[in-house]
Amino acid sequence: TALKGCKKEEKADREFQKKFKFEGSITVLTRMMVDPAATERRGGGKNLPLRRGEILDVIQFTNQEQLLCRNSQRR
Repeated sequence: TALKGCKKEEKADREFQKKFKFEGSITVLTRMMVDPAATERRGGGKNLPLRRGEILDVIQFTNQEQLLCRNSQRR
């Protein structure tokens, strides 16, 4: 149901905020696609797995080399 999906998303968002010490509401600044020619990598720790062509939500530009993003599973 839609309500169940909404609660699941809220829980994922709370876990995200806790893990990254992110305060305030989560706002998607933009979306980016992982380069289709990129080398796929397994995730670990706070790093997302990289999958070619995957669309990611950009939450925060943390520095010139890193972005705070989430994937379609809200991770």
